Amino acid sequence: MLLISWSFTVVSLALASLIYYYVSIKGKAGDWGDGFKSAYFQLALRSLRSLGANQVHPKNWYPIPLVFCRPWGKLPENVPCHPKLADFANCMKKKGRGMSIFVSILDGDYHELAEDAKEACKQLSTYIDYKSCEGVAEIVVAPNMSEGFRGIVQTMGLGNLKPNIVVMRYPEIWRRENLKEIPATFVGIINDCVVANKAVVIVKGLDEWPNEYQMQYGTIDLYWIVRDGGLMLLLSQLLRTKKSFENCKIQVFCIAEEDSDAEELKADVKKFLYDLRMQAEVIVISMKSWDAQIEGGSQQDDWLEPITAAQQRIASYLAESAQADGKPIVVNEQQVEKFLYTTLKLNSTILRYSRMAAVVLVSLPPPPVNQPAYFYMEYMDLLVENVPRLLIVRGYRRDVVTLFT
Repeated sequence: MLLISWSFTVVSLALASLIYYYVSIKGKAGDWGDGFKSAYFQLALRSLRSLGANQVHPKNWYPIPLVFCRPWGKLPENVPCHPKLADFANCMKKKGRGMSIFVSILDGDYHELAEDAKEACKQLSTYIDYKSCEGVAEIVVAPNMSEGFRGIVQTMGLGNLKPNIVVMRYPEIWRRENLKEIPATFVGIINDCVVANKAVVIVKGLDEWPNEYQMQYGTIDLYWIVRDGGLMLLLSQLLRTKKSFENCKIQVFCIAEEDSDAEELKADVKKFLYDLRMQAEVIVISMKSWDAQIEGGSQQDDWLEPITAAQQRIASYLAESAQADGKPIVVNEQQVEKFLYTTLKLNSTILRYSRMAAVVLVSLPPPPVNQPAYFYMEYMDLLVENVPRLLIVRGYRRDVVTLFT
């Protein structure tokens, strides 16, 4: 237009600008919708159908955390989720990609709290955007936390976009504030995850979890006790991709019984890590089993006090339960002592080798069958005691890492 006639070009642009200004002021706004969102919606439907419902190959597996926002306690007003949970969810992105589902539960009747749930969902969504998390918010109304979580873990997600890891905070306040309902709820959530085949990551020391600007030094220590499909190894690698943990080295501790071949175990683990193209130092720790400890007839004096204290609390709980229900609870005392010894032994090993670690990852022991939930919380408290920053991890029945073969 300028090459043909610059004067007509200037007049045409001036007239077009005046018409646009007049229409924007006087014209009636029309609700035409968003063409791009319609296209995105169609693309999302096609992508979801193409993913199907079959099991995803480990190479294409991505963590989709279900972040359980409701804390074991109270949060400040207008804070719908613990801020450090949002920071931790960002640490679980694979190659900078991923989606988290932030869930909270309102206790009560749905018909009475439907509007409150909508408002809480808006508040949680706003908070997620504020924390720069890639995810969505969901609020569920249920009679109690256990029933709400059971419904969530069964129905949340679509096809292969269902959450595969449940992330929650360790209930450190249960004993301090004498919240007796927490053990049963906590154990129920873990058992629901086992049945639904969901991985579990429980964060202890959440208040001290670093944000992206707090540089960490030292090591990321893995206490690899049970096969978990490589989830613990994957989490350690994901942590190292974040700026706050990029200077940390990975150490893999393998627990072996005293009479096993430690060198052969170390060689096997090194070969496995090499096939995964993962650089880590392997350390094998020999631990005396409970049966060998009983046969030897010796216990260290520094272990007697915490075990005795735990046994006394368990005895008090049994006495109170028998008084309330009118019938005693029958337990295998030797099995209880075995669990106490094992968790305390593992805790002392962590404190010995990983006191200066930036973060420690340890396998989540399954809740024992035919024992009250209170007993399991006693075991867990012994395991996590004096460990400032701990991730307790349970994998699930599939691999999430690929061997390089």
